[in-house]
Amino acid sequence: MIESVENKILTKIKKAKRGTVFFIDDFVSFGNAKAINKSLERLVLAEELKRVAMGMYVRPINDKFFGIIMPSIDEIALAIARRDKARVMPTGSYAMYKLGLTTQVPLNIVYYTDASARKIKIGKQTITFKKASAKNLSAIGELSKLAILALKSIGKDNVSEEEINKIKEILKKEKPYHLQHDLKLAPEWIRRLIETNE
Repeated sequence: MIESVENKILTKIKKAKRGTVFFIDDFVSFGNAKAINKSLERLVLAEELKRVAMGMYVRPINDKFFGIIMPSIDEIALAIARRDKARVMPTGSYAMYKLGLTTQVPLNIVYYTDASARKIKIGKQTITFKKASAKNLSAIGELSKLAILALKSIGKDNVSEEEINKIKEILKKEKPYHLQHDLKLAPEWIRRLIETNE
């Protein structure tokens, strides 16, 4: 008996750990587009999968205390980057949020990318991928790249003493080599701010 497209998809998603993001492209070898879409629809109805966005699905984590846990915006953005073999980097107010400079989660989350620019709606939020130069994506430190992008977003004349001190405190946790590498890529005013009284 030939295994149905639905069973093939179910077998594949059950082999992956919960919380993994899947794309329609992950199942192309199982059948034609119509059969795959129908099978995914049925698996969503059977609550085996949740639809994250158009053409994007997840087998969510089921926590006994918190219930169903969907992937974070970061996990979704990184899954898209892996699929597209692209680099992505959170910028603007989302970089500020990730650093703890603001508690407000932005509704429009912007990532720099070296892949094509696009917008993806995730519930009430929108992920915007903005095409950026290689220089903007060359930072290697997890914290230093966020700090540089957050400062760029705040602006030279708007950054407060409190924000500068908070960023300096955060950057103490960055690997020195990563920080030095990333500061060479940063605008001069940011370099001066961070390097003063380090």
